[in-house]
Amino acid sequence: MVLVGQIVAFHMKHNAEPEAVDLLMEVEDLDLLVEHVDNANYKRTCLYLTSSAKYLPGPDDLLVLDIAYAIYMKFEEFPRALQIALYLDNMQYVKQVFTSCNDLQKKQQFCFILARHGITFKLDNEMCPEDEEREVLQEIVNNTKLNEGYLTLARDIEVMEPKSPEDIYKAHLLDGRSSGGGSVDSARQNLAATFVNAFVNAGFGQDKLMTVPLEASSGGSSTSWLFKNKDHGKASAAASLGMILLWDVDSGLAQLDKYFHSTDTHVIAGALLGVGIVNCGIKNEYDPALALLADYIDKEDSYIRIGAIMGLGLAYAGSQNEQIRSKLTPILGDAKASLDVIAFTAVSLGLVYVGSCNEEVAQAIIFALMDRSESELGEPLTRLLSLGLGLLYLGKQENVEATAEVSKTFNEKIRKHCDMTLLSCAYAGTGNVLKVQHFLGQCAQHLEKGETYQGPAVLGIAMVAMAEELGLEMAIRSLEHLLQYGEQNIRRAVPLALGLLCISNPKVNVMDTLSRLSHDADTEVAMAAIISLGLIGAGTNNARIAGMLRNLSSYYYKDASLLFCVRIAQGLVHLGKGLLTLAPYHSERFLLSPTALAGLVTLLHACLDMKALILGKYHYVLYFLVLAMQPRMLMTVDENLKPLSVPVRVGQAVDVVGQAGRPKTITGFQTHSTPVLLSAGDRAELATEKYVPLSPILEGFVILKENPEFREDN
Repeated sequence: MVLVGQIVAFHMKHNAEPEAVDLLMEVEDLDLLVEHVDNANYKRTCLYLTSSAKYLPGPDDLLVLDIAYAIYMKFEEFPRALQIALYLDNMQYVKQVFTSCNDLQKKQQFCFILARHGITFKLDNEMCPEDEEREVLQEIVNNTKLNEGYLTLARDIEVMEPKSPEDIYKAHLLDGRSSGGGSVDSARQNLAATFVNAFVNAGFGQDKLMTVPLEASSGGSSTSWLFKNKDHGKASAAASLGMILLWDVDSGLAQLDKYFHSTDTHVIAGALLGVGIVNCGIKNEYDPALALLADYIDKEDSYIRIGAIMGLGLAYAGSQNEQIRSKLTPILGDAKASLDVIAFTAVSLGLVYVGSCNEEVAQAIIFALMDRSESELGEPLTRLLSLGLGLLYLGKQENVEATAEVSKTFNEKIRKHCDMTLLSCAYAGTGNVLKVQHFLGQCAQHLEKGETYQGPAVLGIAMVAMAEELGLEMAIRSLEHLLQYGEQNIRRAVPLALGLLCISNPKVNVMDTLSRLSHDADTEVAMAAIISLGLIGAGTNNARIAGMLRNLSSYYYKDASLLFCVRIAQGLVHLGKGLLTLAPYHSERFLLSPTALAGLVTLLHACLDMKALILGKYHYVLYFLVLAMQPRMLMTVDENLKPLSVPVRVGQAVDVVGQAGRPKTITGFQTHSTPVLLSAGDRAELATEKYVPLSPILEGFVILKENPEFREDN
C-alpha cells in the first residue's frame, strides 16, 4: 500500500488521473484519492469517476460517486456535487450542498437544478436562514418560473401564433385521394384533432379550438368544439384546455372553471383531469389541485372518479404526499369500485410515490391484485395495477426483491407479467447488463397465444439499457433480432421499446426500422410503430418524420384506427411547436427524472394493448406524457432572474473523458444569442468572457453573474 500511495501521487501530478483511479479501484481503496486531488486536476478526476460509474457493478458504482461527491464538495464545485446527490437520490447530500454554500445566487441556481429534476423539495431553516430569501428559493424549486421562461423563449423564436391541426396535417401536400376520406368517422377524427391541438399548442396559453379570444365569446365557439366530440371524447377535449395552459396555474384554473358547472359527466371528468395537467410539475403551497379534486374522488360516476384520480396523480407525481395516500388507498380495497377506477388509482399512487418503495402503498396494490376475479385478470386494465406497483420501485434495484417474491404467489394469469413489470421498473436507467440478458431470455421463449408478459420484458430491455449510449446502441441491435425471430406479441412491443430508447432523438436507423414496421401486415405492430415515430420525433419538428407521417395518413385514409395513430404521432412530432422534449434525461444525459420516466412508461404499457385502451375509451392515457414534457431550452438570466441575452455556441457534445490537455467539448458549433433550443446530444458554452455561469452545465435556466476580471478591449 505504501507503493500504491507513491504511484498514485506520481500519476496525479502527471495528468494521468484515470490510471490513478483505476489502480485505487483495483486495490479497493478509493478514499486515498481525496488527499491527492488538487485544484488543477479535480475536474478531470471527477469526470472520469462519474463516467466510469455507469459501467461498474453495484455497489462499486455508488462508492465511486460518493468519492466524486466528496471531491466536488472539497473544492466547492457545488452544482456538480448537487447533481451527484440527485443521481444517488440522497437527500442528505442535497441538504449538505445547501448548508455548505452561503451565496444566495448559487443557491438559486441549485433550486433551478432541483426544479428541472422534478422532485418535491422543502427548504428548511438550516439550508437558508433568511425567511425572505427562502421564499424566493422555494418559489424556484416549485417551478413557478417555468411558464414565463417558456413563453419568453416562444416570443424570442417568434412562434406564439396558435396553430390549428390542419396546419400540422398539411393535407394540401398530398394527392387528392386522402383529403376526401368520406369513410372516416368524424368523431374519431375530431378526437385526434383535439389531441394534436393540445400537443402542438401545449403551454402557449392560446389556440384556435379551445381558447377563443373574448370578442368571439358571444358565439361561444370553444364550447362548440367541445361538443364536436362524442361521449368520452368530451373528457379529452375538456382536459386539452389544461394542456394548452400548461404550467400556468392561475389562468388555467380560471379557464377550466366553466366546465365544472356542466351537466355532462364527461366534461366534468375532463375538467378534473385538466386541473391535474395544468399543475403538472408545478408545486404550490396552497395545493389548489388537491382542494379542487378531493371532493370528486368518491363520486358515484366512474368517469368523474377517474378524472379526479388521474388528475391528482399528474399534479402530485413524485411528491409522496400523505393526504393523497390516505384518500386514494381506500379505493383500492373498495368492492363497489369498477376495475378501471381501481387501475387508475394504482397508477396514480405509483406516480405520487414513484421510486419511494413505500410499503403501505405497495401493500394496498398487492391486495387489490389478489382480489381480482379470474375474468378480470385477463383484462388489459388489470396490468396497470402491476405497473402502479412497479413505479413504486422505479430505479431502486434490489429494494424490489421482497415485493417480487410476493408477486410469485399471484394467480398464474398475471404472475409473470407482474414479475417482468416489477423488474423492468426497478432496474430502469441502471444499464444493468445481467437484467438485459434476463429480459432477452424471457423473450426467447416461443409461447402459446394469450401470454402477455413478453411485452413488459421487451420494454424492460429498453428501460434498463437507456442509461448510456453504448448499451443503447447494443439494445437497438438486439431488438432487431427480436423482430426477426420473435412471436407476434413480442413484435408488437419492439417498436415501443425503440421509441423509448430514442425518445425525442430521431436516429436515422431507428427511424427507418419504424418506417418499415409502420406498413406491417399486423395492424398492432403498425400502430405501435406509428406512435413510436411520434415519440422519437417528439418536439423536434423533424421534417423527414413529418413527411413519413403525411404519407402514412394517405396510405391509411380508410382505416380509422391507424389514421388516429398517425394523427397522434403528427401532434407529437410538433410538440409545443418544436420547443418541448420528452426525453427523461437531462444535465448532459447524466440525470434521469423519475417522474418523466414514469409518465413515459405508463403510456408505453398502455400502448401494449392499443385497441383496448388508446383506441377504446381510455384515450386520455395519452396525457400521461405531460409528466415528461420539458422545454428543451437554455435560458440565461441575470442576478435578478430577468432574461439576459448573451451569445452562446451550440454544437454536438464531445466526450472528453480521459483525454490529454484541454480538448474542445463541442464540435460543429453555431453561435446564437440566448434563449436557444438544444437538440438531443447538444451542448452549449458561453461565447463571451463578460459573464460567468453559476452552473457548469448550460441547460434550462442558468444564472449568469458579471465577470469581475473582464476588460472591454478598446
